[in-house]
Order: sequence, then C-alpha cells, then structure tokens
Amino acid sequence: MEKIDEVYEFYNNGAEIGRLERGLGVVEFDRSKEIISRYLEGRQIIYDIGGGIGRYAEWLVSMGHEVTLIELAPSAVEYAKEHMTIPYEAFAGDARKIEKPDNSADIVLLMGPLYHLQNKEDRMLVLSEAKRVLKEGGILIAAGISKFSSATWALSVYGNGVDFIDDDIYMDMLRREIVKGEHVRPKEYPYVISNAYFHTIDGLRDEITEAGLTVKESAAVEGCSWITPDIAEKWKDENRRNRLLEIIRLTEHEETMMGISPHFIVCAAK
Repeated sequence: MEKIDEVYEFYNNGAEIGRLERGLGVVEFDRSKEIISRYLEGRQIIYDIGGGIGRYAEWLVSMGHEVTLIELAPSAVEYAKEHMTIPYEAFAGDARKIEKPDNSADIVLLMGPLYHLQNKEDRMLVLSEAKRVLKEGGILIAAGISKFSSATWALSVYGNGVDFIDDDIYMDMLRREIVKGEHVRPKEYPYVISNAYFHTIDGLRDEITEAGLTVKESAAVEGCSWITPDIAEKWKDENRRNRLLEIIRLTEHEETMMGISPHFIVCAAK
C-alpha cells in the first residue's frame, strides 16, 4: 500500500482552508455542486470521502441529506467540526479502508482521493471500497485532475513575469506529468499541490469501469473558463458569471475539450 505521508502533511497543515473561496476555486466549487446536484433527490445517505474541511458536506447537510465526512487529515476533520452550522458525522479515515458497512450509501463522493494516490492498485482499492459501501443503484461521483493542467496554466502566464517553464526543475515536473501522469512536487516549489496522480478523462473512466461501476456521465468542471483573466472577480458579477457558465455548460461533455479543464468529474452507478 502506497505511503502518503506528504499528502497527509499537506492537508493536515491546512491546505484546503479557503481554497474554494478564492481564484479558480470559486468556479470549481460552484460547478462541482452543480454536477453533484444532478444526482440528488429526497433525503440521501452520502459519504464524502476525502472531504477536506467539509465544504461539500456542509452544503449537502444543509439540504437535508444524511452526510458522513471521512478525511485523512485529523486537523481538517477538527476544522470541519468547529465550523459546522448543522451537525453531521465526521471522522479521520483512509479512503482505502472505509469504516462503513456494505451497501449503506446512496452516494459516495471522491472529490480528492483518486488524484492523491500515484499507484493504480491504491486507486483501485479506493474504488473497490466505494463500490462496497454503495447501495445497489447507488452513485459514485469522482473528481480527477487533468494531467495537462499544470502545463496549460504555466503556458497561460509564460512571459508575463511567471516564467516557470524556463526553470529545468519545473519543466521536469511538467514532463513527468504529461508523460506519466505523475505529479511529484519539487522541494523548490513547496506551495504547489502535494504529490498526486493526474488523469486523462479516459484513464479515470477506465479505472472506474474496471472497478465494476457503470459510467453515467463525464463532465468538465471549469472547462476552458479558467483562462479568463481575474475570473473570480468576474464570477461575482451575475451577468458575466452567467455568460461564463453558458460556455462551460455548452462544452462540459465535449470530449475534445475535456483535457483543458483543470478538473473533471465522472459519475457512475453500482
């Protein structure tokens, strides 16, 4: 089983606090909720596995769902508990061994675990556990990071005072991501995301299918909108936000555009 000490440290030190309230994280959060909402009905039992500080859990419980947050980093769990407005179950745990009974959840969210395990056998273990705890007909909602995300971002700012591509160390990181899907954070760049596995949309779907789940939908989260200058500011303006959302929605299922989206989501049924 893969050791994930660096991932644990990254999130236990508060990496998720505020991330979804600034920059492109605002778009990621709104759009992810929009996609998740397509599978919400009535009062459902939902396990938010690797759910960080509870942003999705808090939103879901506010709509009346029965939510359990299971997160690797104890400090993130404590943060979630301290900031709950409506009580829900939250405890520290590993996505590779979910402490929940078989056939007990209507929905399982994997909004992070699959892109923080570089070994396929560990990702498949996570998917196996998600399938185990899902009821028959239950829905898995799993997020992936595009293996082109770092490179496209670096190109978008190249020559504008952020010339990371000129640095051999950064370029080696990009090369490994693009060729192998493996993101290994250089010590010279401590502020970038911790070690991870970046998928193609086909790769993420293939792993979910291999786990015995039936893919229902693949959707780009931010789509090509991330190239918009000062997108978080424009997102605050309702008219501009609606224009951006229209472009994202028009292209969210377009296979030829999927890789340019920093995140994508695959929804699958047991």
